[in-house]
Amino acid sequence: MFRRFFLKALVAFPVVGLVGCRFSPSSALDAGSSLYTAASVTDEEVREMSRRSAEQSDAANKVAPAGSKYTKRLNKLTAGLENVDGRQFNFKVYNTPEINACAFGDGSLRFFTGLMDLMDDDELFFIIGHEIGHVINGDSADKMRVAMVAAAARSGASAAGGVAAAISASQLGDLSEAFINAQFSQSQERDADDFGLKLMQKYNRNPMAAATSLLKLDSPGRDPSLASRMLASHPEPKARAERIQKQLKA
Repeated sequence: MFRRFFLKALVAFPVVGLVGCRFSPSSALDAGSSLYTAASVTDEEVREMSRRSAEQSDAANKVAPAGSKYTKRLNKLTAGLENVDGRQFNFKVYNTPEINACAFGDGSLRFFTGLMDLMDDDELFFIIGHEIGHVINGDSADKMRVAMVAAAARSGASAAGGVAAAISASQLGDLSEAFINAQFSQSQERDADDFGLKLMQKYNRNPMAAATSLLKLDSPGRDPSLASRMLASHPEPKARAERIQKQLKA
């Protein structure tokens, strides 16, 4: 069972995406039987590690204060989204020009000021809905599980200790980085886009802004390197935008 899961996970989240952990096929082979310990990773462990990773990420980044125009704007857009489909969400802004957003499996969603500057309110609402979709659909949890597998393989997790116990506090930063950089699959991206679009329609937002937000990611209009991580983890924005445009015109 686990062999099938791990091979599927490597297809969905290519090893190259885990640059933060400097994970490689050879390191996985060197870890040997430690890979089997990932079969014992529970949903509760994934949620707890997601929470810890979100806290580590918050500590490593400059979180915009409550009085910031960015925080006020995000709070206004996310009003009523603290609980979606029975899942709890919390939202923060990272004060950085990078164009990015991330959704941890515990419902912690983080948006960078570079992304917020690029989008109007309807476009940003779609991105928010898209990231919520990744959590609701279980994509963020799957992404964290794979990052935990990689970190445990590097440390040689034992069957007795388990994967979560093998990840030390000093490794948590690498784990968070690996999680943020890991790529979503095409089907996960499509499903998250559809979720974001439905959320826009529910809250009477302009649905065409879903497409324009993705087109802006494809051509951010500034230093492309600022959007490199988001484009790596959320690929093919132009193709996704064209798909949404066809849906809306049908």
